[in-house]
Amino acid sequence: MTGQAGFRTALLDPAAAPPAGLVNPDGTAAAKRFDVYRNNVAVSLAEALETAFPVILKLVGADFFRAMAGVYLRRHPPRSPLMMFYGADMPEFLQGFGPARSLPYLPDVARLELAIRRAYHAADTAPFDPATLTSLPEDALPGLRFTFAPALRLVASDHPVAGLWTANTAGGSAPSARPETALVTRPGFDPIVDALTPVQGRALDALMNGAPLGRALHQSGPDFDFEQLLTLMLERNAITALTTEEFA
Repeated sequence: MTGQAGFRTALLDPAAAPPAGLVNPDGTAAAKRFDVYRNNVAVSLAEALETAFPVILKLVGADFFRAMAGVYLRRHPPRSPLMMFYGADMPEFLQGFGPARSLPYLPDVARLELAIRRAYHAADTAPFDPATLTSLPEDALPGLRFTFAPALRLVASDHPVAGLWTANTAGGSAPSARPETALVTRPGFDPIVDALTPVQGRALDALMNGAPLGRALHQSGPDFDFEQLLTLMLERNAITALTTEEFA
């Protein structure tokens, strides 16, 4: 293996020999210089992961995270020069990372931290005027379809993923063990995380995938309180447009 591929392989493998042709000014092999450069790259990537996953870092501790990051960065080198995208494979990595098996919620927390980062970098859009809803005839509501802000994200989990994130960022007690869907919105400059029930999450997911309101409500069951969810979405400026069509 030669060229850039060989250089990249050696760069991420601490046991690999320096690439052929790397020499000091006197013509000797530049092994020590390459080792320093290789270490600096690994440290920089590990620091990028710490920045990307601050709650994971807090949950597992600095020593565990650094060791885990060392394994991750060698299995998943960056695919983009933009470090804001680095770490996209972390949820899947954590699912198969044996030392983290005792913390089964970690993959979903990683998904949430990725969702927050993507929401932060999503395009800006203007929210729609809520008064539009009051002008609609009642028989038009079942055929209502929503368009949502690009920053909107959902992370469904068998664990209290939003509660874990909140407890480790804003403080407070550990959440009770229960399924939760984390809602990520960006009504202003920074993303906000809200906890939804699984039923709320499934209803919103259906609407996000283009289902009309009538179908989403039918799938959610007779006890589902859509008004509560709608109020939250309006408060978070998460809806950008409405369309109506005949509902069958």
